[in-house]
Amino acid sequence: MVNVLVTGAAGFIGYHLSQRLLAQGDTVIGLDNLNAYYDVSLKQARLAQLENQPGFRFYKLDLADREGIAQLFAQESFEFVIHLAAQAGVRYSLKNPYAYVDSNLVGFTNILEGCRHSDIKHLVFASSSSVYGANTKVPFSVQDNVDSPVSLYAATKKANELMAHAYSHLYNIPTTGLRFFTVYGSWYRPDMALFLFTKAILAEQPINVFNYGRMQRDFTYVDDVVEGVVRVMGKIPPPKASGNTSPGSRSSAPYKLYNIGNNQPIELLQLIETLEQCLGKTAVKNMLPMQPGDVPITYADVDDLMQDVGFKPNTPIEVGVERFVQWYRSYYNI
Repeated sequence: MVNVLVTGAAGFIGYHLSQRLLAQGDTVIGLDNLNAYYDVSLKQARLAQLENQPGFRFYKLDLADREGIAQLFAQESFEFVIHLAAQAGVRYSLKNPYAYVDSNLVGFTNILEGCRHSDIKHLVFASSSSVYGANTKVPFSVQDNVDSPVSLYAATKKANELMAHAYSHLYNIPTTGLRFFTVYGSWYRPDMALFLFTKAILAEQPINVFNYGRMQRDFTYVDDVVEGVVRVMGKIPPPKASGNTSPGSRSSAPYKLYNIGNNQPIELLQLIETLEQCLGKTAVKNMLPMQPGDVPITYADVDDLMQDVGFKPNTPIEVGVERFVQWYRSYYNI
């Protein structure tokens, strides 16, 4: 039983992680600002399920609130911090860049400062497969150079990795960054492709298929991501553990990076075909070119994750999509 701060607790991954930690007897202090980037009622529904359970406490707080975050760390005694809150979305970063600066840069600095002034055992934070940007070598490895982001969102996630390493080095904070690969599942975000496709197909409306359906994604089921996070949380990096920060790094910080992905990318058209089978309906496809900020493929090398914590995501896309469809039909009573 440990005290864990989960930022973004009302979000998609944060909700599932909080459920898992509560189920194993941990105390979860959840933080979220419940912003309106997508349907707030969905966030509130997730939160309602968490608040009904013993061991959960919630703070409605914005990451960019420096005094509020400092006060939270001063009055609570966290053993672990799992930082998942962020302004998400690649395309939205083209329209509202300051939201990413406030949440992902200023907000993350506030979390790092909180950890600096607290006796935490391990900071685990969410990075993203988007940091690989224009990389063409696949599968993507944490050993690869990631200096070519193609969206502001990706750039802020790369910045988070650098900021976290600096704090880990300066203040000896055990820190692990997790590069998530296209996470999906029940209680999904409404702005993501699988959710949008499902909603449109059931309403017999056309779906927008970018890059003419040829882009590939390493779709990773949320339960696999949560399993990875929990295992990594207990794997506290010692000093001199960060040889994977960059090729030739001499860092001695207690810092690690891992990919968490399904290690099996599929084409977008295959995802749509699987969804059509689960829904029993055929999609009307509006084939479109690649959108600015998108990448043609994501593909996770998870050898380090396997070696260090003995786990790799393995939920087949057919199983994951079926679970999502069952949740969607139940939640929206369709």
